Amino acid sequence: MSKRNLTLLTDLYELTMMQGYYEKGQNEKVIFDVFFRQNPCNNGYSVCAGLDQVIDYIKNLHFTYEDVDYLRGLGIFKEDFLHYLSGFHFSGDIYAIPEGTVVFPKEPLLKVIAPIMEAQLVETAILNIINHQSLIATKTSRIVFAANGDGIMEFGLRRAQGPDAGLYGARAAMIGGCVGTSNVLAGQMFDVPVMGTHAHSWIMSFPDEYTAFRTYAEMYPDNCTLLVDTYDTLKSGVPNAIRVFREFKDSGKPLNKYGIRLDSGDLAYLSKEARKMLDDAGFPEATICASNDLDEFLLHDLKMQGAAIDSWGVGTNLITSKDCPSFGGVYKLAAIQNEEGEFVPKIKISENTEKITNPGNKTIYRIYEKKSGKIKADLICFSDEVIDIEQDLLLFDPIETWKKTKLSGGTYTVREILVPVFKNGECIYKSPTLKEIASYCCSEKDTLWDETKRLFYPHRVYVDLSKKLYDVKKSLLDQMNMTD
Repeated sequence: MSKRNLTLLTDLYELTMMQGYYEKGQNEKVIFDVFFRQNPCNNGYSVCAGLDQVIDYIKNLHFTYEDVDYLRGLGIFKEDFLHYLSGFHFSGDIYAIPEGTVVFPKEPLLKVIAPIMEAQLVETAILNIINHQSLIATKTSRIVFAANGDGIMEFGLRRAQGPDAGLYGARAAMIGGCVGTSNVLAGQMFDVPVMGTHAHSWIMSFPDEYTAFRTYAEMYPDNCTLLVDTYDTLKSGVPNAIRVFREFKDSGKPLNKYGIRLDSGDLAYLSKEARKMLDDAGFPEATICASNDLDEFLLHDLKMQGAAIDSWGVGTNLITSKDCPSFGGVYKLAAIQNEEGEFVPKIKISENTEKITNPGNKTIYRIYEKKSGKIKADLICFSDEVIDIEQDLLLFDPIETWKKTKLSGGTYTVREILVPVFKNGECIYKSPTLKEIASYCCSEKDTLWDETKRLFYPHRVYVDLSKKLYDVKKSLLDQMNMTD
């Protein structure tokens, strides 16, 4: 599926604007930034994801004969423009923050530098890919945090908004910290663990619960998790599971990995009671897995109540990010190249301060406290700016400018987090494996302060502007005011 031609996965106005640029002979190089304005789910950070699919999209970007014929049939495109599309290819540059990196509002997750017709075309698909996968990776990260070290399994395929959302949502969930997925195709495509037990229908298809459990255990002695809530969890399900576990143990062929799953009822109470029953029966190593409309808030409460649950299957609320279904990423023009080859900064203004864009060709420096390795702030600069870590660094809030922090030289380190992905239309970036991205994401979250990771009222990580960028932005705003 990653090799599909998604060239027409775009909004119509991208193509009508392209035709307008074509007719006017207007195809100068421009810079567009992809960024978001607020962390989803009231989180203290986000996790960027989707770059690998963006790379596949750009690599396969071309208009087939069928595509051109379809556009011709719409009756709004001229033949000379359609002829141009038939030979279209992406020739620009793309910079991006690697997948799994923790990111914050206002900073460019991805930067496109290309002729305006090319840069305009790719807007919709890039936003579609980055917005969805970053949303699910961020939601998953919250759920993983709430689980406090317990394994989270992604169980959401049947509730996802279509096959693509299920597949790439599972991929994003693995980046965010899941230990496996029930989605077999995702397991095949992305080489990640697939996990699952059985449904209530398995139990109901047998004459009785015990026979169903016994049959399943015979088939899967190395991975036997029995769903115990079909009829009565504590009076029937758990006792029958214990009976099966004991029979295998007494036969000299104990199950290698086994446990129970709870999918309804008061999970805190039931898990604690089931744990006592399993322990008293001599099966302290039997695991307890839980599912049933879980999210980070319910997990947090269950952990607070001492629920005896070892792993969690999370479906609907994870794969749909049910309480916050949109990431809100945008794609905004930041600069246009003039005849001298210089990029002239451009700015979008708004009565809403949060919607005023940052102009120019930019990069991002992540600033860490040297002693702890934790993130102090992110600094958006012009791409040619360099930070000398031996010199003092003054950070200030770009809106409330009186809020300032001075970092003494030698007490901090920096890392440029935007990296080159495409150069002159050629991909120069090698994507890590999904397992490598997930491991990297875990280490990224270790650079956050605990106050930033908490579920409720997290501490905000500041994204500041360099003095040079701030001055240019202020100058452009002043010019707009003088024009008015």
